[in-house]
Amino acid sequence: MLYNLGSINLDHFYRVPHFVTPGETLASQDYRIGLGGKGANQSLALARAGATVSHWGRLGRQDGWARDLLAEAGIDVSRVELVDQPSGHAIIQVDDQGENAILLFAGANHGFLSSNLDDALSSTRPGDWLLLQNECNALSHLMSEAAAHGLNIAFNPAPMTDEVLSLPLQRCRLLFVNRGEAARLVEMPESTAAEVLLDALAIKLPDTETVLTLGNEGAWHQQGGARHYQPALPVTAVDTTAAGDTFIGYYLAAVQDGRSVADCLHRATIAAGLSVQHHGSTDSIPFHDQVEEVLQSASPSS
Repeated sequence: MLYNLGSINLDHFYRVPHFVTPGETLASQDYRIGLGGKGANQSLALARAGATVSHWGRLGRQDGWARDLLAEAGIDVSRVELVDQPSGHAIIQVDDQGENAILLFAGANHGFLSSNLDDALSSTRPGDWLLLQNECNALSHLMSEAAAHGLNIAFNPAPMTDEVLSLPLQRCRLLFVNRGEAARLVEMPESTAAEVLLDALAIKLPDTETVLTLGNEGAWHQQGGARHYQPALPVTAVDTTAAGDTFIGYYLAAVQDGRSVADCLHRATIAAGLSVQHHGSTDSIPFHDQVEEVLQSASPSS
């Protein structure tokens, strides 16, 4: 079983020619509101990839429709609580190059109590997976307790903050990082070569598997002294909003299926490549059949 303690946000999308600058008033070319948050995105990617996932989350009482959308996707939402707080939300600018800039308000995502998390952990079994991101509170407590329960912890430290550096990251079995997150973790410039970042991460967290995602430059997996590289799907991006979340969901779904590292990377990379060709967050996450179609037509990765 895979559990995901993750943020659930309401995403407000604005299509703009360029990111707004200080003092500028900029007209948006389009506006939409939808379900988002790194946690919800990753649970949806897991479900669409065919994984069995239970989401642990919190929403403002007036936004129960977001929980319903997760349930309709086949996600267990029995531990998604409706509370008397505003839901988390994000203001997302997407420019003409498909890049995004995000303003995030945590809201209910930062209201988890240790006692509630301990209760949730009591329903897990040793060997289950627990996925975490950095958009919810109480992560240090949960990492320590989950490790004590024998869970496999996968962590995506996004958005990257100084608080991440004080978390018990050595308790994580699997770490998903992009170039910027990896550089912050090992205190190196973001321009540092991927292989050098991997070397530093191996020294800092020698017992933790690492997946380093590099956008259109592909992705690396590292465990012990072994590394595997997967090139990116050659596509033209129109919106990268949920690409990383899509990658993580499809990668862990493949892990749940018992697939090899090479296969996990290949499937996740294809899914992420499909996602960046569509606008939005949850709307851009591909379904299992779409990824399988590309897999059938593509030559095996080297």
